[in-house]
Amino acid sequence: MKISRSCNPKQYKAYTNRNIQEISQFKSLSEDVLSAIRVVSRVLPFRANNYVIDELIDWNNIPDDPIFQLVFPQPGMLEPADFEAVRQQVDQKASDHVIGQVVTGIQDKMNPHPAGQMQMNVPVQKGKPLSGMQHKYNETVLFFPTQGQTCHAYCTYCFRWAQFVGHEDLKFASKNVDELMRYLDSHPQVTDVLITGGDPLIMSSKILRRFVEPLIQNKPGNIRTIRFGTKVPAYWPYRFLTDRDSDDLIRLFDEVIDSDLHLAIMAHFSHYRELQTDAVASAMKRITETGAMIRCQAPLIRHINDDPHVWATMWNYQVNYGATPYYMFVERDTGPKNYFSVPLAEAYDIFTNAYSRVSGLCRTVRGPSMSATPGKIQVEGISEIAGEKVFVLKFIQGRDPSWVNKIFYAHYDEKARWITELKPAFGESSFFYEDRLNEIRKGK
Repeated sequence: MKISRSCNPKQYKAYTNRNIQEISQFKSLSEDVLSAIRVVSRVLPFRANNYVIDELIDWNNIPDDPIFQLVFPQPGMLEPADFEAVRQQVDQKASDHVIGQVVTGIQDKMNPHPAGQMQMNVPVQKGKPLSGMQHKYNETVLFFPTQGQTCHAYCTYCFRWAQFVGHEDLKFASKNVDELMRYLDSHPQVTDVLITGGDPLIMSSKILRRFVEPLIQNKPGNIRTIRFGTKVPAYWPYRFLTDRDSDDLIRLFDEVIDSDLHLAIMAHFSHYRELQTDAVASAMKRITETGAMIRCQAPLIRHINDDPHVWATMWNYQVNYGATPYYMFVERDTGPKNYFSVPLAEAYDIFTNAYSRVSGLCRTVRGPSMSATPGKIQVEGISEIAGEKVFVLKFIQGRDPSWVNKIFYAHYDEKARWITELKPAFGESSFFYEDRLNEIRKGK
């Protein structure tokens, strides 16, 4: 595909459950599909835009199209009894208050903040919890700017769905970059700041600059890298091309690089189709021309990319655009996990098959990896040791840095989808990290 800097501008239009009927006027959405969207979107967030709708979805393959599954809520995302409970209230035109009571009960069952995000990741400075930040691993602090806590379109599998459903007590957000600066100054082990959301690149360049400029001008603590966690290259590449402040955004990237900090765009691409438009090709080129590094990651998701061909093709596109394949994640234990998750054994097979189809330039990718309470745990292999079939597991990252790169073993279970569903191998009563993890939980 020819990569061009020029790209015709596209006017942005968003769709939510409030104007979903408009889509059916020019795309083939049956009443059954619309009804399911109305029901599920009461529980889990829905938002799409005209770029995704016009250029990424194959409307001749509804509802099986992977991008349609990626963006439009599906009835299987809710347990049948929960779906029916909400549907009845919606059909009876119950008040928002009554529907909200039913919905909140369902959301509370869906593990809205997995892996100890709310209980264990929120840092404390001088006795005050910093609710717009997370600090799980020594080297990296996550910062959630308030204005960036939305997205151009919501992924149906998103593990941060709780950010977008309107419950402030479930939301990470901060307007105070000074708090971040003070925290970095007092924690010299931190080298990386990950500005995340939501999606920070949905903010105007002017607002984004308020959070970035203090970092590049003052370089608090030992900061060496600024990262942006973003889906914008996939869902709205015009942000880097023809939006009215796209040049300002690129200038900001230049300024980060000129300050001798590393800039990493942590781009979420879930399917190779997201990489096939002229606009995304041009956007990727413009980003990399600043000197920023694009690292690409996504979870392995049933109905969307549970196929080694999809992953191998996606990694090849990324390398062709100068990006680095970074992670294949395991779908987290939150939200509609039962609809989207893949057993660990199958995930390992898909990863290995895809890995075997690509050159060494693509083999920077790591996975399948669980971002679990103790850390990032990779399924390194499946083997038979001393007559027992086992998962070979490895810590890529850990709450305790001494765990990193350690190998350990779990009894093989073809149905297990998460570390909490696995049992230690060889008759052990617990995994090696569990006692220390319990101490960390208690603040020791």
